[in-house]
Amino acid sequence: MAYPQTRLRRLRKSPLMRRWVRETRLDVSDFMYPMFVCPGSNVQDPIASMTGCFHLSPDNAAHEAKQVFDLGIPAILLFGLPGTKNATGSEAWSRTSAVAESIKRIKDAVPELVIATDVCLCAYTDHGHCGVIENGVIENDKTCDLLAKMALAHAKAGADIVAPSDMMDGRVRVIRNTLDQERFQDIAIMAYSAKYASAFYGPFRDAAHSTPSQGDRKSYQMDPANRKEAMREIQLDIEEGADIIMVKPAMAYLDIIRMAQDHFDVPVAAYNVSGEYMMLNAAADAGLMDRDQAALEMLTSLKRAGSDILITYFAKDAARLLG
Repeated sequence: MAYPQTRLRRLRKSPLMRRWVRETRLDVSDFMYPMFVCPGSNVQDPIASMTGCFHLSPDNAAHEAKQVFDLGIPAILLFGLPGTKNATGSEAWSRTSAVAESIKRIKDAVPELVIATDVCLCAYTDHGHCGVIENGVIENDKTCDLLAKMALAHAKAGADIVAPSDMMDGRVRVIRNTLDQERFQDIAIMAYSAKYASAFYGPFRDAAHSTPSQGDRKSYQMDPANRKEAMREIQLDIEEGADIIMVKPAMAYLDIIRMAQDHFDVPVAAYNVSGEYMMLNAAADAGLMDRDQAALEMLTSLKRAGSDILITYFAKDAARLLG
């Protein structure tokens, strides 16, 4: 009987050998940690739908950011909850919003930490949609103008990156022009370029209090069946001035991440969203898998697919495991 001369198992026989031939390496510097900030002081309320996540007032957000940075995680992504909501989401560009106040507090506490801010109106509007509604329709261009005001407010507060997640056409160009005109030309834009109308956002919408009161977001977020359209969205955002592009969700869209990395010469971020996070947590709580091992495997798959930046609620736990 002829046995094989080529035996790939030879390089798997010990932990050291496996490390030598490992093709994809996770590093703490890959991570960006999402945080939810709210008005008030001394607030640290657990988010029932998202294990280990909290609504944080600006003072506690600064404490959390310091812990994140001490773990070696270089960046955070801030989502804000308003004190009041209205049809246009006007608190989104308030100089005293929870996001603006948190940026200032965090920059004072951890000046080296990179702060990105989500730029979208959904959490600020009383109808829960990502834009201005007129005659039952999301008004694209008027929404873009308001998003630019929101991005400018975040830049003035000290944000390093603004991240429009609304999926309005042309919003990157309007934001870029507004920032440049106001001499914030060094503020980067991380565009949610391929953001799909996904079922995996449920826990986040509970956390951000942003579930639409009527209808859905399929008229502006992408159809999960489409790949080529994602490349068109990314191309347009780059042409309009995006410095980083994002694919969201991540796990169910590994092919889109790979295509984006192969097609474009800009950094690719992948958002490991709330539903993906909680799906794994629920399975671990049920005793069906090892949470830590599964989290690292999932994040490695995102890196292997081509992600340069991993936006994940697992960031702190993964940093501890990698450390």
